Amino acid sequence: MAPVPSASTSEAPTSNGIPPKTVKPSAILHRTPWTPQIAASAEGIYIHLEDGRTLIDAVGGAAVAAIGNGHPEVRNAVKEQVDKLSYVYNFQLSNHPAEDLARWLVETSDGAFELATFVSGGSEAMEAVIKLARQYFFEIGQKQRTKFIARQLSFHGNTLGTLSLAYHPARRAPYVPLLDDTNFHHVSPAYAKRFQKEGESEEEYVERLRQELENKFIELGPDTVIGFVAETVVGATTGVVPPPKGYLKAMKSVCDKYGALFILDEIMSGMGRLGTTHAWQTYGDGISPDLQAVAKGLGGGYAPIGAVLLSPKVAAGIRDSAGFMKHGHTYQAHPISCAASLAVQKVIASENLLENARKQGELFQSLLKEKLQGPNSPLAPFVYDIRGSGAWWGVEFDFDDPSPVSATAPPKPQVKFAKSDFGSLVQAKAMENGLIIMGFHGGSNLEGTKGDHILFSPAYNVTSEEIKKIADIFVQSAEQVLKEALV
Repeated sequence: MAPVPSASTSEAPTSNGIPPKTVKPSAILHRTPWTPQIAASAEGIYIHLEDGRTLIDAVGGAAVAAIGNGHPEVRNAVKEQVDKLSYVYNFQLSNHPAEDLARWLVETSDGAFELATFVSGGSEAMEAVIKLARQYFFEIGQKQRTKFIARQLSFHGNTLGTLSLAYHPARRAPYVPLLDDTNFHHVSPAYAKRFQKEGESEEEYVERLRQELENKFIELGPDTVIGFVAETVVGATTGVVPPPKGYLKAMKSVCDKYGALFILDEIMSGMGRLGTTHAWQTYGDGISPDLQAVAKGLGGGYAPIGAVLLSPKVAAGIRDSAGFMKHGHTYQAHPISCAASLAVQKVIASENLLENARKQGELFQSLLKEKLQGPNSPLAPFVYDIRGSGAWWGVEFDFDDPSPVSATAPPKPQVKFAKSDFGSLVQAKAMENGLIIMGFHGGSNLEGTKGDHILFSPAYNVTSEEIKKIADIFVQSAEQVLKEALV
């Protein structure tokens, strides 16, 4: 998911770091207030622009390009599939790539999942989750269950249904009159760095959140709740925020107590992004979800695809009643998308890329801490947090609170950013310097008005030298933006 634009269209020529003379008129209604330059070709993490410049992609689009561009195994798989079968409608016929990919996802889940179904992306996957969860209770005779509970500062997609499920203030704002607040409800985020109370232990914080969820169940009527939905690790909204230890297990215990489903959104965090196939394998304290959505890392950007993974319980509830999913799309289980995705997953396994992601993640963390929090770093007074694992990292800055970010941090000098927020300015400056990252604003309070964070999600096959270069260019860019803003 791209950051919410904060620059005005009058600033379009330079707000993405591209000089005005290099930007051609476009017939596309773009998602940005500027006209983006054209990427002409790419290999690995290097993207070559039409004007001849080369950029390092340190964010994989939006945590998508898991193995970079142009991998020969995937390229060959796509070509072979085009020659064999380009399209069939899955309401009429199945196809080998879809069958094989589903089997791969089930067999590599350590028993967590029994069935899979495919769609064309993350938002579609979460829409399918909503409908499958409702269908499950419809099929087993609990038709009174119609309500979902999700969290504030969450993001689950850009459809009206997923915007209702999530609670991202800026992305919801234009559509609030259209959103459903009868069947979609929200509790607090699990964001210890910002919302854990002074003197409150991690265990006490988790128990407070568990009790809040149980209270919401009771308020709504426990037998009316379909499920609780959470991003295993929160993505773009707050910037790679992991759950406190024991949190996911505690939330699942509430769902189990009242017969509801425990649902995880791993659109960004799943399929290897954090160094394990599923993010709950890192942060789940031994639990797995009843339903899970995956997308970005599934196809690695080679073709549009998303998937919903069904636990044995949910699979049995639907299979043993209707026997089929009462939901679908034209391009569902597309043979070329499934062939590309299976090839991506096989590359990740055969090249041992999850181990590399963990190794390079450790290096990246050490470099960020050294360069951002060291005694000579001008950014140190504003660095609120560095967090992540594997190939997914976030750096949070605090320019809103004049007090130091920690008891040992130096005092903050006065700054004033012209025209935009720090996250957007650093994203633009980094692109000028040859690096693609994502900068965000508004993830540090419930209103979505404070805090800046930068997101990194390089390919799992990134090298140590490339990690060092990413860190160097990012820090250089952030320091340049800060220097221009010092009062």
